[in-house]
Amino acid sequence: MSVAINKDTVVSLSYELRDAQGVVLEKADRPLTYLHGGYHGIFPRVEEELEGKEVGHECNLHLAPEDAFGEYDEALIRVEAKSMFPDNVAIGMQFQGTSQDSGQTLVYTVTDVAEDRVVVDANHPLAGKTVQFACTVTEVRKATPEEVSHGHAHGPEGHHHH
Repeated sequence: MSVAINKDTVVSLSYELRDAQGVVLEKADRPLTYLHGGYHGIFPRVEEELEGKEVGHECNLHLAPEDAFGEYDEALIRVEAKSMFPDNVAIGMQFQGTSQDSGQTLVYTVTDVAEDRVVVDANHPLAGKTVQFACTVTEVRKATPEEVSHGHAHGPEGHHHH
């Protein structure tokens, strides 16, 4: 008997993410597994589409920025003194920092290095972009009570990291 996707099921998907021009941005080399039911493990629009579906279901969703990685937020760009970074600071490096507005810990990516300044950006690299999310449901099972209490799926054989 197959299990339908609903709240507190663990869902595994093979997926592909493309930009608006059809260029593959990300392709799963192993299934993405998440706890279904509003636990923020996957885009809410994808959860809506998969609700009630079973193994083998395929979907292809056009996701606007607000349904995917969010709008680009200029407030997440910061210019910092180069002295705050390691000597080998380079474009593409990532650092954790605290948002001045929310106090949240964010991941900042170095986008520019000047003589005495470093520009960092905490926007997701795909923020502000429309994407195509195509997936196939490969497995659905009831979540364990531990997974539900933790708010996320645990890996094979119950292994997980916190």
